[in-house]
Amino acid sequence: MPGNGSASGYGNGALPGLSQRTILFIIGALMLGMLLAALDQTIVSTALPTIVGDLKGGSHIAWVITSYLLATTVSTPLWGKLGDQYGRKIFFQAAIVIFLVGSVLAGVSHSMVELIAFRAVQGLGSGGLMVGAQAIVGDIVSPRDRGRYVGLFGAVFGVSSIVGPLLGGVFVDNLSWRWIFYINVPIGIIALIVVASQVPGRLGRVHHIIDYVGTGVLALAATSFILMTSLGGTTYAWGSAPIWILGSCGVVLAGVFVLVERRAAEPVLPLHLFGQRAFSVTSLVGFIVGFAMFGAITYLPAFFQVVKGISPTLSGVQLLPLMAGLLLVSISSGRSSPGRAGTGSSPSPERR
Repeated sequence: MPGNGSASGYGNGALPGLSQRTILFIIGALMLGMLLAALDQTIVSTALPTIVGDLKGGSHIAWVITSYLLATTVSTPLWGKLGDQYGRKIFFQAAIVIFLVGSVLAGVSHSMVELIAFRAVQGLGSGGLMVGAQAIVGDIVSPRDRGRYVGLFGAVFGVSSIVGPLLGGVFVDNLSWRWIFYINVPIGIIALIVVASQVPGRLGRVHHIIDYVGTGVLALAATSFILMTSLGGTTYAWGSAPIWILGSCGVVLAGVFVLVERRAAEPVLPLHLFGQRAFSVTSLVGFIVGFAMFGAITYLPAFFQVVKGISPTLSGVQLLPLMAGLLLVSISSGRSSPGRAGTGSSPSPERR
């Protein structure tokens, strides 16, 4: 039962002095934080055609989702290391506040540029919510029970992937597309209050050398490639100078990133991982799956609403088979994967 672990290091056992009821309160608040981050990956999809109609920015439609995902991806390792070094509770609270600020600003946006920028702010908070929730679980729950609680976070992602597009359509039809952002505020406030009152102030801390340069170069390289692919063939011709410049910048920055990571004490992306076949193959597969999934949930609602003429709510219903299929296959493939316990090559259950 949680509460019997060693006090030293925290991550090797449950944090002493926490009752089961307190742990459940904390887990509930962490799940609300994860719900905020996960829901905003999909809830926007069915509202995009209406948003584009209001804000007049059809050529930048993909950026409403891409800016959020890019900011989340780049900021996640930073949040993890900063939380390890300076305290996970305060950084998880900061992530909630940043996410809520981004949500409110996105809701009051008056142009596509504003919306894209504020979605990036949401993404910065989302990175902290995802990594912070799992790190705090590692501090307050013993390793024996940790898998059961972490599994609840997987369920949150599954539910949000199905409910998100449908909920976005309902808000657009019955309220306003701005409510897909405003709905985050009450959820986030509840999570913030519970975390502030229930999570202990002193959790485990580990010193890190943070790779700010590598993170910045990675963000710039990814942004260059995304701008090239999103503007090419629409705003600019594929053979035009701006597209060539963006592509060249992306290649150069990717090379600089490799050089920076080779010299970094704690690289944001350890390059030696690509020497492992399992990592390389799963990364490639993950890229292909993400490419297909987010491409589909971005453009299918626009196709349903603009070409087929159906309502945002019904376009969300049309996405349910896709999202349900993703959820079912994700769960079944995870359960069918062979364990490697006892081989000495499986990752440690302990946090970093």
